[in-house]
Amino acid sequence: MKNIILIISFVFGLAVSISAQSVTCDTFHFATHEGEELYLDRYVADVDVDKARPCMIFAFGGGFVRGERDTDFYMNYFESLAREGIVVVSIDYRLGLKGFKGGGGVRDMIDIMSRAVNVAVEDMYAATNYVVVNAEAWGVDTEAIMLSGSSAGAITAIQAEWLRCNGAELAAVLPEDFRYAAVVACAGAIFSERGRPKFKSTPAPMLLFHGTSDSNVPYKKGAIMGIGFYGSKYIAKQLDRIDAPYMFYSVEYADHRLAGTPLLDKCDLIKQFIRDYVIDGQRQRTMINVENIGAEKRKTYFTPMDYIRTNYKRTK
Repeated sequence: MKNIILIISFVFGLAVSISAQSVTCDTFHFATHEGEELYLDRYVADVDVDKARPCMIFAFGGGFVRGERDTDFYMNYFESLAREGIVVVSIDYRLGLKGFKGGGGVRDMIDIMSRAVNVAVEDMYAATNYVVVNAEAWGVDTEAIMLSGSSAGAITAIQAEWLRCNGAELAAVLPEDFRYAAVVACAGAIFSERGRPKFKSTPAPMLLFHGTSDSNVPYKKGAIMGIGFYGSKYIAKQLDRIDAPYMFYSVEYADHRLAGTPLLDKCDLIKQFIRDYVIDGQRQRTMINVENIGAEKRKTYFTPMDYIRTNYKRTK
């Protein structure tokens, strides 16, 4: 009888604890760019904290063509981080390739893609500034603001930090001496028009998820004459060269599904990364190479045209 009572008490206590950690969502208008109203959703859990909280700014995926900040698929990720005591901010950004059906000359493609990435980064910077301005009211630690994203959102997050590190004009809107605390990118890359991208200053610690058979976002690079996308494998090598901290989770023969699955099944790893690299300030490089024994061998080399065809199939 005592055991039954103890079990019931434990279950009841657990239920009360989970209920006490309920996550609330509030929506705010943070910018108007080119006549488009941009909103963000702030997720906060009812957890006891005795100091300002870290903040994760998240950008959705969708090839700069589609996507929404409040897609149900991301809710597990948002709520898991929020219950860790992190303020999660999921943002709108302009979809620079919406309506694009492929075609056109190479120079046209470069210009269109460059603009799509840049306006997304511009919107991410605007959201960052909005968080900084409201940090005191929201209980956010401005020295622990992180970026995260899936696919196009991951490109946006990495690009934003790369441009900031390189003193790009686009990044001048950020507060003076501002630094992001970390970047968590699921199948991300850097888009460069000026050859192989390098970091002029040490970036925030990065957690990079990527599959070697990703035909949507290059695992290594997809570039012509130095112009194109440089993926997680390339970025990790650049971080090695400048002795910068990172964690690279690489999965052999995995495709673009790794743009989303870590947000479901690797939340614990992401939270551990934040504790180690952001909160504790550890400087280390971690490589996790996953080889699925007996997995189907897939193509791992793609040309820039392969990426264009995969992402932007022409329609009549």
